[in-house]
Amino acid sequence: MATPAAKRPPRLNLRRPDVMKEVHAQVVTHYRSRIVDYLRANGNTIVAKDHLTIHLAKEFGFCYGVERAIDLAYAARKVFPKEQRILLLGEIIHNPDVNDQLKSMGIEPLESRPTEAELAQLTPKDVVIIPAFGTEVATRKVIEEIGCTIVDTTCGDVMSVWKRVRQYSRDKVTSIIHGKSWHEETMATSSQASATSGHYLVVLTLEDVDFLCTYITDGGCLLYTS
Repeated sequence: MATPAAKRPPRLNLRRPDVMKEVHAQVVTHYRSRIVDYLRANGNTIVAKDHLTIHLAKEFGFCYGVERAIDLAYAARKVFPKEQRILLLGEIIHNPDVNDQLKSMGIEPLESRPTEAELAQLTPKDVVIIPAFGTEVATRKVIEEIGCTIVDTTCGDVMSVWKRVRQYSRDKVTSIIHGKSWHEETMATSSQASATSGHYLVVLTLEDVDFLCTYITDGGCLLYTS
């Protein structure tokens, strides 16, 4: 007889005004720089001694999706009791300073693709944070079945791609994904196709693209040695 799935915990609103006020104050302390603020206030440029000119990149800093992910991770630590375990799948973003800061706040890291042994350590009392890259369908399903509270910080742009990939699967169209096949975001995206019996290809280099285009236009089986 199959074991009934654990009851999902109620959805929580972590972005309450009172919580986010504290979170923003903390984030500013951790990630804002007076030098950067000065540069931005002076046209992103400063001239130092000995004719040294420093230019700040126009798009310097975190994008909206990353800011949201960090905010939610900080909010989770404020909302849930200190004695309640909060675990993070992989890295919230690929920034060592941010991830080290979360560790110092008591947020424990898990592998982005947890092993069976790691998943066996989870309990319904645990909180699991899904990073901005998202996670694979199978991983999320197991965490949900365990009954963990999920804090999903997946970027909205990533989820938009997932929606397109799922639609392609329903239409029997193969999704072509540009990225590193071993990267969390690529694995999460490709899992959206395979979970619905769809097909996908991952290309990384221009050579990959050339090979694929040749196959599409000329057909047949070509030898690829890259």
